[in-house]
Amino acid sequence: MSTLRAIVTLTRVTTHALRGYWTIRRRFPQLDAEAQALEVHRWAQRMLSLAGIELAVEGPRPQGPVLLVANHISWLDILVMHAAGYCRFVSKADVKHWPVVGTLASGGGTLFIERESRRDAHRVVHHMVERLQAGDVLAVFPEGTTGDGITLKPFHANLIQAAISSGKPVQPVALVFRDRTTGAMSHAPRYVDDDTLLGSVWRTLCAKGLSAEVVFGTPELAQGRDRRTWAADLRRQVDALRRVETAVETRELL
Repeated sequence: MSTLRAIVTLTRVTTHALRGYWTIRRRFPQLDAEAQALEVHRWAQRMLSLAGIELAVEGPRPQGPVLLVANHISWLDILVMHAAGYCRFVSKADVKHWPVVGTLASGGGTLFIERESRRDAHRVVHHMVERLQAGDVLAVFPEGTTGDGITLKPFHANLIQAAISSGKPVQPVALVFRDRTTGAMSHAPRYVDDDTLLGSVWRTLCAKGLSAEVVFGTPELAQGRDRRTWAADLRRQVDALRRVETAVETRELL
């Protein structure tokens, strides 16, 4: 029954992904930026619902201009954060060329970066500064790659410079996947080391009673810190937010 349920769910989410692709290709040119953001937000919420994933959001919702800094566990992270509230991500350039996914990412307002190129990093930071000054909510995964969900990798500081240069705040964000029945951390969506994307997707769809938690911390300004010091401070804050117990009175279930 678990396999049959996963196959049915896979069919539904694939159909929804293709609808999103069609919306971006056909409808987005006629929509303004605010309407596009709302479409992405609603599409992401619906995708989680179809996948059987319950979303729990804690803490102050981000208000632009702000740079969100989050831990990175899974291919699901971007979808989960869009469902919690629309934001523009900075992602590796390879994603832009992925079939369907690249179109969905571009339609979601993603800024693409060639991670191996220092010159391109400067270009993206400049573009991030412009978007923050325009009032956008941006989001980055400063670990640079997915982790195991248990420990955090060091936070790279390059993209934090955008908040310093623009004088805008950064808001730490923690992502945690849990089993709704036990409250224990779930590793089903994990995508790290030898995990394959297909295997991670299949584990996620087979997992029953999965919840995704998004915990927003308090926005803060640099207050004289350089980007490396600030990145280290933000890493400690994200790590602390990840340890929030499941029974939190302020939780909002969507």
